[in-house]
Amino acid sequence: MLYNGLKDGIYILHENPEWIAPFKEAFERAEIPFEELILTKGSINLDIAPPQGVFWNRMSASSHTRNHTHSKEYARAVLSWLQTHNRRVINGLNVLEFEVSKVAQYLALNQAGFRTPKTLAVFGKEDLLSRAKELKTPFISKHNQGGKGLGVRRFDSLEDFKTYIDSEEFEEPVDGITLLQEYIVSKEFYITRAEFIDSKFHYAVKVDTRAGSFELCPADACNVNETSKIPELAGAMCDIGGAEKFSLREDIHANTALIIQLENFLKAHKIEVAGVEFIEDINNEFVVYDINTNTNYNKVVESQAKMRAADKIVEFLHREFKKVKG
Repeated sequence: MLYNGLKDGIYILHENPEWIAPFKEAFERAEIPFEELILTKGSINLDIAPPQGVFWNRMSASSHTRNHTHSKEYARAVLSWLQTHNRRVINGLNVLEFEVSKVAQYLALNQAGFRTPKTLAVFGKEDLLSRAKELKTPFISKHNQGGKGLGVRRFDSLEDFKTYIDSEEFEEPVDGITLLQEYIVSKEFYITRAEFIDSKFHYAVKVDTRAGSFELCPADACNVNETSKIPELAGAMCDIGGAEKFSLREDIHANTALIIQLENFLKAHKIEVAGVEFIEDINNEFVVYDINTNTNYNKVVESQAKMRAADKIVEFLHREFKKVKG
């Protein structure tokens, strides 16, 4: 596809069509047209300007797990093209960098005054064991460029960790950066994911973690891998289904202090659509540990909500498109 030949409109930029179905249904309900830019192939003539429109970036940090290793680079190129021509982009280049780097997330969150887990970023494999000695046991590992719970494991001893990194089970991170992280003991067996649209709170989802999986993605299309087990601290979100696992958390709302703080943070960084995950520790302190900028929504929760997030996003995109068209 030559992207220069596109007509004016609303576009979703992504690499995984399986995650688009709920949004397609929402566009159909609203009788609003949209198009997809599937960033697995295509081309740009840099001398030709993009069409007018609204472009929602949904590039995923886990794209390489679907054999789309270069899609993040394709996204950088397309977003650079769009932003150079001042097109309306939802979750632009700077947001893509948050999506593909938990290091970037933690540094920004810490600077804004949020508590995040103590984290060591280890480049390559050689220093993993020596750096792990700086953490109390148990601790966890995860991939810097994650999604789908990539590389997330709990270790109760240094000996267990050494056995893991010396074994064939060791998961090489795609960017070579492994994060070693303090183990947060939660007050109860759940994490919370707050969803934001137009950088404003939409609803909070309570995710039951008693099953122990790190893969807590709410999308029905997610693939499940049960290799990483820890009930208290989840990494990314991949659905293993059921009404019991996902539910609305109504005690978290727009006037909750943490939510107000997160809204200000998202606006400051121009993150317009995101799911932010946090945990409450045994001292009732909130610990923020993940920002998902290609957020998906759970079908059960959507059916319980006053307004479906997918419908809210379509409303938001359409409103922005009307502004572009004047």
